[in-house]
Amino acid sequence: MSSYNYSVEERFTRYVQIDTTADPNSTSFPSSEKQKNLGKVLFDELSALGLAEVEMDQWGYVFATIPSNSSNSNLPTICFCSHMDTAPDCSGTNVKPIVHRKYDGAPITLPDDTTQIITVERHPYLKSKIGDDIITASGLTLLGADDKAGVAIIMDFAQYIMSNPSIPHGPIRILFTPDEEVGRGVEQLDMAKLNADYGYTLDGGPLGDIEDETFSADAVKITIHGISAHPGYAKGKMVNAIKVASELVAALPRDKWSPETTSDREGFVHPLAIEGGLEKATVQFIIRDHITEKLVEYENRLESLVKMIVEQYNVPYDFEVTEQYRNMKEVLRSVPFVTEYAVQAMKNAGITPKQSIIRGGTDGSRLSFMGLPCPNIFTGEMAIHSRHEYVSIQDMQKAVDTLVELVQIWEKHQ
Repeated sequence: MSSYNYSVEERFTRYVQIDTTADPNSTSFPSSEKQKNLGKVLFDELSALGLAEVEMDQWGYVFATIPSNSSNSNLPTICFCSHMDTAPDCSGTNVKPIVHRKYDGAPITLPDDTTQIITVERHPYLKSKIGDDIITASGLTLLGADDKAGVAIIMDFAQYIMSNPSIPHGPIRILFTPDEEVGRGVEQLDMAKLNADYGYTLDGGPLGDIEDETFSADAVKITIHGISAHPGYAKGKMVNAIKVASELVAALPRDKWSPETTSDREGFVHPLAIEGGLEKATVQFIIRDHITEKLVEYENRLESLVKMIVEQYNVPYDFEVTEQYRNMKEVLRSVPFVTEYAVQAMKNAGITPKQSIIRGGTDGSRLSFMGLPCPNIFTGEMAIHSRHEYVSIQDMQKAVDTLVELVQIWEKHQ
């Protein structure tokens, strides 16, 4: 593909300027209607490329098909998926992408907020990208490489395949989803309409990463019921639910059991939000571990801590657990070739593959348990959910190369 005129840079810099921030407080789907603005653009571009069955449904999912050109009519359908929304952690409004050509390793000062300086000391991966063309935002927003890098890669791949009909491949489905960043990315997805057998999300980080293991995840909501009384006559009567909830958070271990003190396969219990008043206060937690069985262990320990605190005040509480997603490895270990083919595709593209774990989840986590085994492939997105977010154009191009090699491997092996 050395002579191919990649479109991934041009596409990416356009896509990130479309505000698609997800709203964690919304009950609608998608959580923000503006996510459909990017969906409409992708619908038009997929149609212009000549893909079949191009559709954006009422929920904002974008579908398209690249029909098989193989003589083998029994090939499985492979899906490539990325999400259109960006994280609510940092503003995604008025993103101004800046391309830093042939990055020389010097600090990158972002012009719209000069206190925002991207350095190789703070971002060690960037040191390996010296000589690459790096895209950043301008300092006031995130960039949106998570996951518009993946969107641009899939679109460039589709362009390449459609313009090179001599490359043999089976049926390919394209899927772009909303609301991944708020954990609802496949909530309304019609799997019968998707009609694919195996999949890959394009939502990973460093060049060569292939991820087939995620956290398993639960959410816990703890509600403390206090006792109200007039503050002037409250002695011996009032129990302030806010204070009890605060005492619970303060009782959590400081040197373990938390995101800021764990790494690799270590799990954590993480308080996300605390709110309420005198009579009722709630604390929202997320529980994470790569071993699903450990979630119950963490939840039991957390509830024991709650009981110990509320017993001192003789007030009731509610402890609600909601399953969020499960470790995709539980599905992928039964179909190891799905990951193995991606590893071989990277090697064929001249990339050194690295099998990694995700301290989080992707749409692929849920999709795997919905019947679509779905590991995660690199895009080059780094420092995500922050104003320091960046991506290498060359990393994105290598991801395009990987997908081109991957569909050919599937065509040969099935």
